Amino acid sequence: MKNFSDEINRPDVRPMAVAGQFYPDNADELNNMLGSFFADVTVGKSKGSVEAVIVPHAGYVFSGGVAARAFAMVPHEKHYDNIFLIGPSHHAYIDGVSVCTAFNYYQTPLGLVPVNRRTCEELLKNDGFCYKPEAHDREHCLEVQLPFLQYHLDEVSPIVPIIVGTQDMHKLEKIAEALKPYFNRRNLFVISSDFSHYPSYEDALSADKHTEEGVESGNLRCFVDALEENEERHYRNLLTSACGQSAIAVLLLLSQNDPTLVIRHLGYANSGDSPYGDHDQVVGYHAFVMERTDGFTLDDSEKTTLLRIARKAISERLGVVSGPIDDTPASLTRCCGAFVTLTEQGRLRGCIGHFGEDMPLCDVVREMAEEAAFEDPRFLPLKKEELDDIRIEISVLTPLKRIANESEFCLHRDGIYIRKGGRGGTFLPQVADEVNWTKEEFLGHCSQDKAGLGWDGWRDAELYTYRAIIFHE
Repeated sequence: MKNFSDEINRPDVRPMAVAGQFYPDNADELNNMLGSFFADVTVGKSKGSVEAVIVPHAGYVFSGGVAARAFAMVPHEKHYDNIFLIGPSHHAYIDGVSVCTAFNYYQTPLGLVPVNRRTCEELLKNDGFCYKPEAHDREHCLEVQLPFLQYHLDEVSPIVPIIVGTQDMHKLEKIAEALKPYFNRRNLFVISSDFSHYPSYEDALSADKHTEEGVESGNLRCFVDALEENEERHYRNLLTSACGQSAIAVLLLLSQNDPTLVIRHLGYANSGDSPYGDHDQVVGYHAFVMERTDGFTLDDSEKTTLLRIARKAISERLGVVSGPIDDTPASLTRCCGAFVTLTEQGRLRGCIGHFGEDMPLCDVVREMAEEAAFEDPRFLPLKKEELDDIRIEISVLTPLKRIANESEFCLHRDGIYIRKGGRGGTFLPQVADEVNWTKEEFLGHCSQDKAGLGWDGWRDAELYTYRAIIFHE
């Protein structure tokens, strides 16, 4: 879409706040600059449908080339129901999230971008959501993304402008819960964030690389750990590792436990790479894309059915009558592996799984539930009086993938299966969330404690990774 600026002054239009500062206020100059950014991008083949991008929001002369790498991954002909723009507040305190409901359009030198006010107003019905004008009036982090969308897309879908002002994890979870119904192939999420602020050039390279790995893991715990570890390294003048960390956290909450979603890193630069910057105090810029691959997914009703199958199997083994289960949907007869984990008052009570893709999923869950309850050699068989205190977690597994070495294993995102000779052992992905181990410690414990191969046995063993759809009662 390459329109020229509409010279209008209407109350339903949010006027440009940073044109002429962060990007050119002349349409021809802006078009030419954007054209040069996209011309320099070598677009790789998408691995699936693009669900989200993470892009910087600095002045175009500093970060425009990096941002273009992410926007270029979005199919130019794609029509979305909404484009959700989510970023941090630079001007106003918000104890939650502000959604702009005051305008029908946002203005840029390239024309008007429509706002889906109905969706915005629906979001305001959720706890923690409000409209705070001062959070949007001068804010640049969303505005600077609009010309990229206008230049690249054949048609810009209506936007939903969202500013996140809280770092409270409970509130971020509530925000993600409200946005979850919209997080699908019909909508695009644009997450606006710069990265390291004001360390030296060399320190920025180190800190931003660490944060990059946290984001690319797709795991919120790993991302938060990366931010905390950067703080512990005491880089001089490092104010933050990601100014949009809360917006990124919301995205990771939206995508957690969905192995069909993959985050890829597309590029990096910092302000020291620009002729307008120096190397003493820099700001870092990353571009990421989140894609949904054509993998196996489960909806909420299918997850509920599997949990009921598991509990019914355990209850009936104990002689407890349980209600009937509706007809099993065809999707649950697909052959794949799964683990069933039982806990009692927060403590492990049994965990058994099956890797093979030789049984229907519904049968795997039924059998593994019984084995976890009654045949895990680490525990005595479950008793009837324990049943009400038992909580069930199911991990449906993607196919095993052989890897060449540990560099291909991503802690928190992947499960690991180590095999050598007739011995083997595994740790599910979520084990990393329960311990404070490094990658090598994770592999060492699995090799020693699970596979019986010794602490370093994994180094010359066969290594396999997998991901898991994880859900619980």
